[in-house]
Amino acid sequence: MLAEELAAVRCDLEDFAAEVFESFGRADQRRWGSVYLRGLLMDGGRKSVEPMAARLGRDGNRQALAHFVTSSPWDPAHVRAKLAWRMQPVIRPAALVIDDTGFLKDGDASACVTRQYTGTAGKVTNCQAGVSLHLASDHASAAVDWRLFLPRSWDPASPEADPAKVARRTTCGIPPEAGHVEKWQLALDMVDETRSWGIDVPVAVADGGYGDTAAFRLGLQERGLHYVVGVSTTVTAHPGDAVPLTPPYSGTGRRPAARYPEPAQSVKSLVIEVGKHAARPVQWRGGSRPGTGRSGFKRMYSRFVALRIRPAGREIRKAVEGPELPACWLLAEWPAREPEPVQFWFSNLPEDTPLTTLVRLAKLRWRIEHDYREMKQALGLAHFEGRTWRGWHHHVTLVSAAHAFCTLQRLARAPKDTAPA
Repeated sequence: MLAEELAAVRCDLEDFAAEVFESFGRADQRRWGSVYLRGLLMDGGRKSVEPMAARLGRDGNRQALAHFVTSSPWDPAHVRAKLAWRMQPVIRPAALVIDDTGFLKDGDASACVTRQYTGTAGKVTNCQAGVSLHLASDHASAAVDWRLFLPRSWDPASPEADPAKVARRTTCGIPPEAGHVEKWQLALDMVDETRSWGIDVPVAVADGGYGDTAAFRLGLQERGLHYVVGVSTTVTAHPGDAVPLTPPYSGTGRRPAARYPEPAQSVKSLVIEVGKHAARPVQWRGGSRPGTGRSGFKRMYSRFVALRIRPAGREIRKAVEGPELPACWLLAEWPAREPEPVQFWFSNLPEDTPLTTLVRLAKLRWRIEHDYREMKQALGLAHFEGRTWRGWHHHVTLVSAAHAFCTLQRLARAPKDTAPA
């Protein structure tokens, strides 16, 4: 924010900071929490401690800010819970959206940094990876929970442990109990945590990095959640009307078990088999760019196929009793100008769910990309220069709070009955 804009909302910011930092036990923590938020919101380049302190004038105590974010013993989960409680009634979330983002690093001293793939760079590179959970609706979203992914190379119990990285755990302040946990399990842990705060959102949305894992889908279902999750083209399934058959008994040996007579097919093959003529046009929201829609903005529009299918795989088979695999939706986007479908999702929403609802939820993931862009470009999400586990969790939580404040200000200024991006 420009200085004059920040000055205009200073009272709102102080009230917001008092609310989200209410759990802080000491007055100095509440003070420096408010100052750190102001530093993140101020116009300027990097949002690491030293340049923020230089911009904050009389409040620019670099040492105090560094101690607050890196070493001060406040629990970020308490702040995240406050954020979730504050944002839920404003956002009215249609879904929990889960994803991860990379924090690029030049060196190897920061907690959990290693060479790994990140969509942030589009390649394998030296970085940290953070998994986040957002409350999201078509008009707004907020990151309310985070986990720092700990690679196997940082886990002393892993066969892939790197002695040099394991030796840095103490310096980085990584808790002894923290070990390698897959990102999809971190996502389920965050679902559990947000529900423990009383945040009850019945649908989860994620991309193929999570949806390809049957254990993740089963975990959501075991928690009583519906989901719409991306899957890759190679994930396999049977048609929805497929029926397992029992082969004739030969009279000797064990009686054969019922099984599907045809092998499972890739989701891409199943959609191509029904043909492009099965695709239906769906507009899922108005865009933010000028266009010819009734709102004056470009319509977000494409063509989609929805099929009932039965996902295959060993984990699915182990999780069900009897030979019949459970049915769910396969949603595929097949634009008019494309020779083949381009995106795929699984959903366990009820069989009578309208196509427009499936599409709207599948496409809701754009909100998390929007959040990452705002938090990285304007609020310094990836600018933390500390090396500790605690500091990383503190910084991403404070950036989430700054982003939530911006969202509240934007919604307060928006005309009623509109859906601002």
